[in-house]
Parts: sequence; structure tokens; C-alpha cells
Amino acid sequence: MSTNQTLKGDELALSAAGLGPRKPSSVLTLTAGLLGFALVCLDASIVNVALPAMGSSLGGGLSGLQWVVDSYTLAFAALMLSTGAFSDRVGASRAYAIGAAVFTLASAACGLAPNLPALIGARVVQGVAAAVVLPASLALVRQAYADPARRARAVAVWAAGGSAAVALGPVLGGVLATAWDWRGIFFVNLPVGALILVLLVRAPRSERRPAPLDLPGQVTAVVALTALTFAVIEGGTAGRAALAVAVVAVVAFLRVEARHPHPVVPLSLFRNRTVAVTVAAGAAVSVAFYSMVFVFSLFFQQVQDRSALQAGLMFLPMTGLIAVTNVVAGKLAGRHGARLPMLVGQGLAVAGLLAMLYVDADTPATLVALLLVPMALGCALTVPPLTAAMMDAVPAERAGLAAGVLNAARQMAGALGIAVFGALISGDFVAGMRLSLVISAALLTVTFALSFRRAGPSASGA
Repeated sequence: MSTNQTLKGDELALSAAGLGPRKPSSVLTLTAGLLGFALVCLDASIVNVALPAMGSSLGGGLSGLQWVVDSYTLAFAALMLSTGAFSDRVGASRAYAIGAAVFTLASAACGLAPNLPALIGARVVQGVAAAVVLPASLALVRQAYADPARRARAVAVWAAGGSAAVALGPVLGGVLATAWDWRGIFFVNLPVGALILVLLVRAPRSERRPAPLDLPGQVTAVVALTALTFAVIEGGTAGRAALAVAVVAVVAFLRVEARHPHPVVPLSLFRNRTVAVTVAAGAAVSVAFYSMVFVFSLFFQQVQDRSALQAGLMFLPMTGLIAVTNVVAGKLAGRHGARLPMLVGQGLAVAGLLAMLYVDADTPATLVALLLVPMALGCALTVPPLTAAMMDAVPAERAGLAAGVLNAARQMAGALGIAVFGALISGDFVAGMRLSLVISAALLTVTFALSFRRAGPSASGA
């Protein structure tokens, strides 16, 4: 059956269901894409302040709470390597509808979870769906706007929606967990998911395009990342066995990627020094930002004995400025090149992390909230220019692949950071927190030095 026949069949099916076909609307398509991207970004950060409430309700200890966060992030990060190709193969509109529907159903399963294993399992499904939603939503937005200038503005709006969702997550999580219940942070996704599916009726139907899949590479990547995270979180004999599995899987992954004609992560990408530096810097930023949100969500509640709502509000000063800072960073990169805002951002984040070394159980919460601001602003200032540098460093036909590699690396780094720092704070919380701050600062110091040497005055200077 031809592509056109398939699309006509889809339209007839929609008509039979009373849903269409209707004239595509670029505005409604952008709204649908923005909501989906915002939803998957929100669920990466909204759960943090509700973790103590989940622990009280379902049990499981700190390691179980780490898996609530990392099960989503791991599935999201690892499968993002292949879901762009999946979106091309089935069509962006169809892939997005599938991803949004599965994400909504998985959110309901999370909210109804009777125990921690059920919650973690549902979070894995959420992460799988999120990995489909992200590239498909962007492809759908790009498809809806033929004019390059309008398309650029639409993509900027789409990206701003994700930044705003990440910023809103801790605050909204605190409000929902206090005013409703921790289950509310998942149930709030249901009306949004339903709205996305309604809006997709007015989205243009996407053609299917041949796109090769690297299943061996994808499988070995998932095994390596999951085993490594398990080794860090669980420790002990099982952890050592998992570490051995991770090493074998990494070796297998590298061999597969070196030989596969269409690898999910072309190793040749990293011969470009700008690509290598931007991926490293993006990973370091994610370790600092996502791990500190995790650590300080627990610090406010478990060490300073504050409510989920109070903990969420403590993140408001840092999150409220992130979206604005992203815009400023993009303008700085356009005017001065990527290197300057990358260096300023990483330097500011390092200074902010080191300033928080003086925080202890008796430090006023409002002061801690203010001390978090430089770190967050530094990270927000770094991400747009490093993304621009990455895109300018690769040929146009590899831009989508490069973006997938960068975003997957950032999500994976955030998941591993939470695993490592969660293990550090499981004993003496404040001592572990300070060690986490030092590690984050050290990683960003290394990438600062690499950015200074390798990221030229313009993003394409490698």
C-alpha cells in the first residue's frame, strides 16, 4: 500500500470516529506540540518535592525513591536515541498521538499505583512514551510551518514551553502534593493529555519516511545505562554484578556502533572537538541542575522538616528566572558566539555550587533558596549556546541526530547524577550533600576549561 493510500485510510478512520478530517491549523498544531513537550519535561522535575510523601505512603527507602526519578529518566534518555527514527518511520503525527496516549495512560497508572514497584514500572512506561513525544512533537511543529521565519519562531515557542515546565515542576509538585496528594502530580497530566489528542485532529498528517533502526545499539545502550545506575543505587554484591554487566554492555555498544551502517550514536561525531565539548558540557550542567533539585528537595523536607509546599516554594527564586535567562543566552550566543555565554554560565554555576558548601541544617531556608539562584542561572545561561554550537558543528543533514545525542547525554547524566548523589546522602546527609556540590563544581570546572580551549568565538569554530 502506498503512503498516500495509508494517509487516506487514516483520514477515513478519523471521519468514522467523528474526528475529521479537518483543515490543519498551524496554531493548534504548535499548541499540541508545546503541551506535549512541556508535559514530558514537567515530569522530569515535578516528582522531586513529592518524594518524601511517596516514601511515607509506599515505603521503599531512599533507593526506591531514586528509582522513581531515574526509571523515568533512564527510559526517556536511552530510547531517545532511536525514537526520532521511529517517528520518521510511522509519521510524526501518528507517533505523537501514540506517545501522548501512552503517556497519559501511564500517568493514570502512576497515580493509581498500589505500591512502589508498580509506580516504578509505570514510570518506565512514561519514560518510553516521553522519548517518543519529544522528537515527534518537534517534527510536527516544523512540519506545520512552511515559512522558515515563522517556523523558527514556532520552534522557539516550543522550546520555551519545555524550559517553563522544568522551572514550574518543583513548585507545582509542592502545591499538588500539599493541597491534594502525591498522586495528584500524575493525575494532573490526564486532562492535558486528553487536550493534546483533541488538538491533534487539526494537525497535518505526516508521511512515513524510511529510517533505519539500530536495534543492537539501542539494546546495549539501555542495558549499559540501567546496569550502571543499578550498581550505583543498590551497591553490595548485586551492585558489583550489575557493574560487570554495565562494562560488558558498554564494550558491546562501542563495537556495535563502530560496525553498524546506521548507528544510533555515530562515534565519528565525537571526532569533532566542538561536538565532544558541547556534549560534555551539557552532561555536566545536567548533573549539577537535576541532581541539586533532587538533593535539595530532600534537604528542605528531611533535614529542615519543611512541607512539600514549602520545599516547592523554595525553588521559586531559581526556577522563575530560567526561561528568561534561556532567551538572554540565545541572544548573547547570536551576538557574541557560543563561547562567551558558555564560559560565563559555567563559571557562574561553579561559583554558585561552591557558595552552597556553607549550607547546613541551621541555614535559613530563604537563604538556601537564594544561594540556589546562581547555580540555576549559570546552567540556564549555558544550555542554549552549547546547543547552538552543537548544531553549527555538524552538517545540516545530521542536525536531528546530533540533537538526539546531546539531549540523550544530558538526560543520562542527570539520571546518573541522581543515582550517585542519592547514594552519598544516604548516610550523613549534609556531608553527602557537600560532596555532591564539590563533584558537580569539579565537573563544570573541567568543561569550563574545555570550552575555553575548544569552543571558538563562533559556534562553528571547531
